[in-house]
Amino acid sequence: MAMGDGATRRRGFGTRYAALVVAVAVAVVIGIGASLAWGKTGPAPVGTGVAVIETSLVDGRGAGTGMVLTSSGRVLTNNHVIRGASTIQIRFPGTGRSYSAKVLGYSVSKDVALLKANAATNLKTVSLGNSATLRIGHSVTATGNAGGTGSLTTSSGSVTGLGRAITVGDESGSQRLRGLIRTSSELRPGDSGGPLFDSAHRVVGMNTAANVGSPFRGTRGADGYAIPINAAIVIAKQIVAGKGSPTVHVGPTAFLGVAIASTTGRSGVVIARVVRGSGADGAGLTAGDVITSLGGRAVSSPATLRSAILRLKPGASVSVTYVDAITGATESVSLTLRSGPPQ
Repeated sequence: MAMGDGATRRRGFGTRYAALVVAVAVAVVIGIGASLAWGKTGPAPVGTGVAVIETSLVDGRGAGTGMVLTSSGRVLTNNHVIRGASTIQIRFPGTGRSYSAKVLGYSVSKDVALLKANAATNLKTVSLGNSATLRIGHSVTATGNAGGTGSLTTSSGSVTGLGRAITVGDESGSQRLRGLIRTSSELRPGDSGGPLFDSAHRVVGMNTAANVGSPFRGTRGADGYAIPINAAIVIAKQIVAGKGSPTVHVGPTAFLGVAIASTTGRSGVVIARVVRGSGADGAGLTAGDVITSLGGRAVSSPATLRSAILRLKPGASVSVTYVDAITGATESVSLTLRSGPPQ
């Protein structure tokens, strides 16, 4: 019995020893693997996944925020942040990194745009959550370039409404946004396009408007509104896939070269100014002319003219029907659309 017990204990010790050897061997392998992996690891990703966006406009400059979706520089923001921009700069505070950017595509009606930071690599990306799981009372934090200072700040709050609809407006016009998240997080000018984080620091929304729906007129203590991230990502994926639609524009924006004065009370829109060197200028259109159709599509308002242009690409030849400001006669010309700022 003693021999047997001793043998059993020995076998037991042998088993534990074997297990210890295996464990040490595994630890060594893991250590070597970790060392090799460490040796291959490059520098830490740039930034925090949230960027400052700065734009040059015809009549000044603009500022907003963006969210990095890919390490190679795809950045999500609001369309109104980059609307009318002649140049776009994406900057990462605290890193010294700044990139020029191009517009991959956008939706005017959904207020979503996707940018590409030129020659960007190794950018830190945001972690995406699921906006469908949000409930009233959930804690959220808004991050953005508040005040357009070039620095990122945060504002904590909670979800106070879901599926909300508001009318947003600025100097370029107004539109109705639906399905929004309402929060008590304070949003200020410059926060537009920034992330709304949940308690696990996952993006559940894109900050878009404050107070009564103006994207650039935040008021301290006012409600903030965000586009659910699920809805924004659907549009971003559509843009990446190159699938344009009546509500999503992909690629460079066609430019007619006119500024619109007002509607006339009849069919058409009045030209206030013609941009020198544009297609409209080359075709002989002048201030006071009334455009009634473009590319065979009737034009009854600035919105319908913009919609007709957004269906086309730079370089396209298009017919324009208009009422001459001097003679009152209806004329038709063919012109080539140039490339212009996003709408």
